[in-house]
Amino acid sequence: FGFYQLVEWKPDDSMIAVTAANGYILLFDIRGSDEKYLYEPVYPKGARVKVTPGYKEEQCAPALTLEMKKPVDLEAPISCLQTLQEDLLVATADGYLHMLHWDSVSNGRRAVNLCTIPFSLDLQSSRGGPCLDLDGVHIREMEYCATLDGFAVVFDDGRLGFITPTANRLATDQLQGVWAADVSDGTCVAVNNKYRLMAFGCASGSVLVYMIDSSTGSMQLSHKLELTPKHYPDIWNKTGAVKMIRWSPDCSVVMVTWDCGGLSLWSVFGAHLICTLGEDFAYRSDGTKKEPLKISSMSWGVEGYHLWVISSTDATPVPDGAEGDEKLQQTGILQFQFIKSALTVNPCTSNQEQVLLHGEDRLYLTCGDPTQAHSVSDKSPSRDSSSPLSQGLSTLLGHKHWQVVQIHSTYLETNWPIRFAAIDWSGQCVAVAGRRGFAHYSLYTRKWKLFGNVTQEQNMMVTGGLTWWDDFVVVACYNFIDRQEELRLYVRTSNLDNVFASVTKLQADTLLLNVFRNVVILFRADCSICLYSIERRHDGPNPSVSVELLQEVSMSRYIPHPGLVVSVTLTSVRTETGITLKAPQQACSAESILLNLAGQLIMLQRDRSGPQVREKDTPANQTKLLPFCPPVVLAQCVENVWTTCRSNRKKRHLMEALWLSCGEAGMKVWLPLFPRDHRKPHSFLSRRIMLPFHINIYPLTVLFEDALILGASNETALFDGPSSSSLEALFPFCTVERTSQIYLHHILRQLLVRNLGEQALMLAQSCAMLPYFPHVLELMVHVVLEEEATSREPIPDPLLPTVAKFVTEFPLFLQTIVHCARKTEYALWNYLFAAVGNPKDLFEECLMAQDLDTAASYLIILQNMEVPAVSRQHATLLFNTALEQGKWDLCRHMIRFLKAIGSGESETPPSTPTTQEQSSTGGFEFFRNRSISLSQSADSIAGGKFNLQKTLSTQEAFLSPLVNKGLCLTKECSIGSATDLTETSSMVDGDWTMVDENFSTLSLSQSELEHISMELANKGPHKSQVQLRYLLHVFMEAGCLEWCVVIGLILRDAGVIKQVVGFLDSPEVPPETVQSIRAGLKAVDLWASSDCLGYKPFLNLIGPQLLKLLEVPVEQVQPEAFQPTGASKLSEPPLLLLPRAEELTAAHPLPSDGPAGASARPLNDTPPEEQEPLEEGSYDCTLS
Repeated sequence: FGFYQLVEWKPDDSMIAVTAANGYILLFDIRGSDEKYLYEPVYPKGARVKVTPGYKEEQCAPALTLEMKKPVDLEAPISCLQTLQEDLLVATADGYLHMLHWDSVSNGRRAVNLCTIPFSLDLQSSRGGPCLDLDGVHIREMEYCATLDGFAVVFDDGRLGFITPTANRLATDQLQGVWAADVSDGTCVAVNNKYRLMAFGCASGSVLVYMIDSSTGSMQLSHKLELTPKHYPDIWNKTGAVKMIRWSPDCSVVMVTWDCGGLSLWSVFGAHLICTLGEDFAYRSDGTKKEPLKISSMSWGVEGYHLWVISSTDATPVPDGAEGDEKLQQTGILQFQFIKSALTVNPCTSNQEQVLLHGEDRLYLTCGDPTQAHSVSDKSPSRDSSSPLSQGLSTLLGHKHWQVVQIHSTYLETNWPIRFAAIDWSGQCVAVAGRRGFAHYSLYTRKWKLFGNVTQEQNMMVTGGLTWWDDFVVVACYNFIDRQEELRLYVRTSNLDNVFASVTKLQADTLLLNVFRNVVILFRADCSICLYSIERRHDGPNPSVSVELLQEVSMSRYIPHPGLVVSVTLTSVRTETGITLKAPQQACSAESILLNLAGQLIMLQRDRSGPQVREKDTPANQTKLLPFCPPVVLAQCVENVWTTCRSNRKKRHLMEALWLSCGEAGMKVWLPLFPRDHRKPHSFLSRRIMLPFHINIYPLTVLFEDALILGASNETALFDGPSSSSLEALFPFCTVERTSQIYLHHILRQLLVRNLGEQALMLAQSCAMLPYFPHVLELMVHVVLEEEATSREPIPDPLLPTVAKFVTEFPLFLQTIVHCARKTEYALWNYLFAAVGNPKDLFEECLMAQDLDTAASYLIILQNMEVPAVSRQHATLLFNTALEQGKWDLCRHMIRFLKAIGSGESETPPSTPTTQEQSSTGGFEFFRNRSISLSQSADSIAGGKFNLQKTLSTQEAFLSPLVNKGLCLTKECSIGSATDLTETSSMVDGDWTMVDENFSTLSLSQSELEHISMELANKGPHKSQVQLRYLLHVFMEAGCLEWCVVIGLILRDAGVIKQVVGFLDSPEVPPETVQSIRAGLKAVDLWASSDCLGYKPFLNLIGPQLLKLLEVPVEQVQPEAFQPTGASKLSEPPLLLLPRAEELTAAHPLPSDGPAGASARPLNDTPPEEQEPLEEGSYDCTLS
């Protein structure tokens, strides 16, 4: 027969078919013995073993016998085979398609030549149209799609096709086909039965996903799966041909591998999730590139929790250790573990604002909302209002950690794998269902509840899913004892037992289950939908419910196959004319049914066209629900649907909207449009509008009131290992990270594009109280500005003026514009301010509104866009206003700004500093590659420069609140100019990091100054000093005080040591840091006294500070101990920021009759300041 090549199981597992190299099909009967087992578990004596129905089949490996039937000779090499329920379809290299019965002896076989099958572009013209020339062509690969009732095929010349029978039953003489135009490089195929999609791999590395048009029967391209040069610039066009495609068992994702290796995961409609050809997957920790793992075969495990992979046999030699020996990397089997969203198999809406992921043995969920959690009927005394679980939902958005719940091992032992999971509306209780029974868990008590009676657990199997209603678990299950489909409700607070269950008999198998308020909706295998009402009863000692059938709706006319329904949802969303600003009566009732039919979202609304009966005229026991209208299609390519049954009158746009996830197309929102101020809506206006928008994450849930989308992403962490490590070590350690994204600016922009500014304003005003609403406005302006200002083509109808006019409706308009400008390239400023207005006018508006901080930010804009005279004029205006209002901090900033822009005699921007070293400001050093600094030594200042000393002396009357009369300005200030904002960080109103200055005088003896001057020769090379001061600046900004002390000792800069000692008085400095610095300085002092006397003069200079530090006991290092009193602060000598020796020699000479004055700046009073996002840094400048 030759070597065995391919194998297929019969669907009932009773036979296997094996192809041999010489064209034979070998059929084997598989028989098992009920008495013999190859492996049986051995338990220790005294162990308690649960003996359940089917115990032997689960715990023991049966002994199987294979009996080969008569082989079938097809007389040609076999290229592929596909199993059907009763038949086996085989394609051979001679261009024939053979159909064999599994019982081949009695029924024989039939064959058809591909040339006789009529092929065309659509089924309407296939009978009389021209046939595709298939002479000499055979089928390379094929796969059967049950929901399309046909085969997706790839021919050996690369063309793609779909073969379907013309009659109800597949027969060789009743076949027809359609083919895909303009494709000739197909390599492989995989079909998705739930979504009726066919994924064809191509030699170009792309995957073409086709669907069958329901009207014409033609193959239509749905979307492409391909790597983009934006995200994978090194490999996107070097992957080689697609080798294999595998859909997951739940049909929600697809895995792809190429000839060059690597794995890539996409959602069903093309959202890219994971790829091992980029980032940490492709590089080692030392930066070297890895060879991608080449794969010869792969298959999904049960429920999609695992991907089994066999690496390619053409292993490459890899170095072995340090000796350089080479060995062949062995072929191995790899198992990749996955977790998935609970919505993939159990799309219930009991809680759609919590992310719930489940793996084979654990759950990942976000923490709950206390406003809901404390309302749960179970008032357990173990709940603590201060626990992390009871924090607000909004406060938990930034948390990266998951709540991980390990599923009970006793339940997993007999019911693995987990098939369904659901979380209740409070986010504090979860339920899971495996092979049999179910269990639930409470985050309050940290305990699982399992069936006490194992027989009850094993006699039921959850079939249609499970969900929560209040504190009841709702399950659609099959009862093995009665052989009956049932709807059961178990109360959470009682023991898990059938005694406490409410049981309702069902007439057909349930495929899907959902809950809307007090209504349960079931989708059954006969393509019908049943609505049941649930009502809590209080007539017994235990909580119970009554279930009553409300309505039954047949959908068999619209649903070709029940397996195509992805989700069923009951909602109050409607499109009728009843949408008004008044509190909608329909918001409390189930108005529509939403069906996701193979990615096509269908809505059935209640028919209100007939006579309406008022509710008060209808007896309570004779309530008759309205029938439903014929279905309408809302959207295509839908993966998930989110809606809520809650209501919020202030945010009706968001709460009554319908949110859709559409794969690579991003998201869509079906937004209601309300008339303003109770006015009558225009008849020509739509009641709702579908708005698409793109996001950067894969959505798993929507926070309706918070205007946020939550998701999860795969993150990697590299680890070091030997180059000859095992196959699994080729992959980094993977973790699942929570992600979130704001979507409000996308919706506002889409409304403005469609001239719905009034609706956009109503929506924005309803969300104005969100903490990140200012960021929403900035994002909208920034995105539109970037797109339009960088467009290569002229824009006939620009959106930026409309957006600018929209933003002016909010009080944050001035801040929004200046923040957006500061985070945008300078080259785009002209385009921005042409739309929003002249920055001089905006500056004046800030002054009129008394918003001086925002006006200060506009000065940076004016400095870059206007001549220095204009900047100086506006800066003086702001300076005078700040003086009038007593804003002394802003006055200090304006003094520095005036000095930075110069006297203005030369109307050109400030020149770039020369290579001369810049001044030190207490250890903070600014360099030319960070900002343009105007500080120079005193003897090199040009005559036209701004004379700050002279200006201050003439303005003494105005500046008397700021400076003392004895102030001597001997040291220059370093300030960053904003002339190069596109390359350096920017100063915004929140980032004027000016420390509080306590101006006072301190005497310094002439001998100490001479000593410092004599130390100049021992400071080392100039370049080393520059590097050390840059490190000092970085460590000081990072708060690494120990390193600052070390660098200060190396530089012998007393100002640094004294500044650090001043920092230690701050309550933010931990006691461990104080102890570390104290012990370190003690050790340095002892070492200098014995081994290195050259440091003694410097240590003597900072002796008072050392004594002060050494005298402080460690146990006194408490936050309250650092609250200085007025008397103690006056008694202490102020800290000195010494100028460097170079500055002392170049500054003005000291008067001989007295010591020089210096300004002290204890930085422990500096408040921490936040940085705005998108900024690279901030300027920190002092005046001394």
